Amino acid sequence: MSIEETCDVLVIGSGAAGLTTAVTCAHAGLKVVVAEKAEHFGGTTAFSGGVLWIPGNRYGRDQNPDDTKEAARTYLKVEAGNFFDTDAIDAFLDIGPEALDFLERETEVKFVPTLYPDYHPQYDGGVDIGRSILAAPFDSSKLGADLKRLRLPLQTITFMGMMFNSSNADIKHFFNATKSITSFWYVTKRLASHAIEVMRYGRGVQVTSGNALAARLAKSALDLGVQIQTSSPVIELQRNTARVTGALVERDGQRVAINARHAVVIATGGFSNDSVRTAQAYSHLQSGAEHFSPVPESVTGDGISLAQSVGGRFEVNFENSAAWMPVSKVPMRDGSLKAFPHLLDRYKPGIVAVNQAGERFCNESNSYHDVGEAMIATGAVGASGKVWLICNRSTLRRYGLGYAKPAPVPSELYVRNGYLKTGKTLDDLARVTGINPEGLKATIETYNRTASAGEDPAFGRGNTAFNRYLGDPEQKPNPNVGPIGEGPFYALEIFMGDLGTFDGLSTSVEGNVLDAEGAPIEGLYAVGNDRRSVMGGAYPGAGITLGPAVAFGYLTGRNIAQNAAA
Repeated sequence: MSIEETCDVLVIGSGAAGLTTAVTCAHAGLKVVVAEKAEHFGGTTAFSGGVLWIPGNRYGRDQNPDDTKEAARTYLKVEAGNFFDTDAIDAFLDIGPEALDFLERETEVKFVPTLYPDYHPQYDGGVDIGRSILAAPFDSSKLGADLKRLRLPLQTITFMGMMFNSSNADIKHFFNATKSITSFWYVTKRLASHAIEVMRYGRGVQVTSGNALAARLAKSALDLGVQIQTSSPVIELQRNTARVTGALVERDGQRVAINARHAVVIATGGFSNDSVRTAQAYSHLQSGAEHFSPVPESVTGDGISLAQSVGGRFEVNFENSAAWMPVSKVPMRDGSLKAFPHLLDRYKPGIVAVNQAGERFCNESNSYHDVGEAMIATGAVGASGKVWLICNRSTLRRYGLGYAKPAPVPSELYVRNGYLKTGKTLDDLARVTGINPEGLKATIETYNRTASAGEDPAFGRGNTAFNRYLGDPEQKPNPNVGPIGEGPFYALEIFMGDLGTFDGLSTSVEGNVLDAEGAPIEGLYAVGNDRRSVMGGAYPGAGITLGPAVAFGYLTGRNIAQNAAA
């Protein structure tokens, strides 16, 4: 016997897309319940960099007044190729700026501009600035008793629990703490403030990036009366002959039938940790490679399965089924391994990526997705393939390498726990990694021959605004290219991971889940990574997951509210 409850809208999942939908519906006066199977809300959003790619946003119009919607459309047409969906793209470009204006005007959600270029600014319609924005920092203590339910940031990209983003000035001060008195005092004050927060709240509360976006959306939802029910997995959807009417939820050891008068919204984050679907979708898994995702373990394709149980259509179509992210495996004190996403180090001079033959195979300063594509396309990952980041000691001490921190943190810590491999000479390094020694020496010699002049004839590192954005501006003449000097040398093995999946449920532009014949399943919607990506399996710029998640979450919520009013 189950308990019965009634609401207007049931949202299954609590990431940016689900919470945006919930906030939009609640703002229109609808009673909204969010059911989240994990014990924390925030989903993958809380782990992310918190960047949204929204062409035409008000910050971007100030930064780049010459940018146009038609230019963004042209750029997306180049990026998506045969998967360009005219109706969905036009809706995204129209609704994205409106969604941001609504959130900033009506809720706790606020944004700040970034300096991010598009990932391929050299393509037709690409720009060097103006389309990516970032969630503004937030004092998450405003969540009150609900603070303990906010998902913590990804552990491996924090320092003592503090989260940094590539567009956040904090990280530059931490890199320069031993070289600049200003940076030293900045870091000292930041650490002291964080320590006080941890003593008072058990965690840092001045959050940034995706954690700030998740916290701001959750605070907005709670203020509007949305019930965010954590540790509440959905067991099955309920429907009558005409429509989906609600869901059966397991909560506090009981089964609760939640009747939804107007809509059920699938927002569980895709299928990054669904072993069956990833085996079907990821070609590198089929070739024998590993996949190690930093996405929360709770993201296992539940929403897609629920939609399929009532006839929803899910297909694997895109050439790239996910947003690829090279990661390394960090040994933790409890013996577990955690994923570290390589967001910054690959752009720095003096760091190169090689395969097991010791050969470079890509422009290391391209986006994580592009590097991931190259790892797959060149066979660098596979049954016998491995990928390594290589640098020498002076580069390691200046920039760090993956989870290994720069000076003054001792590099020996990471060698002892097996995270880094080291050798006095390249022959020694090849011996401990299994890399072909002759190939490695030839590659470093060839790279160094032109690196002092800032040139990379093989792959053109530093030739785009995006490459240069995350390089070292002090490295002249090319912020991405510098020689690999004398030993000792270090190597770090990297694996394929992802930031979320692109393939998803087929939906209408407004988010109605479609059946096998392309007809809408009444009362059932999908948003975020559960919905087939509008980007067509491409990765055009920073925030192309969260941007559409918020834009279409708003569009779906508005559509539900309008239908309810009618």
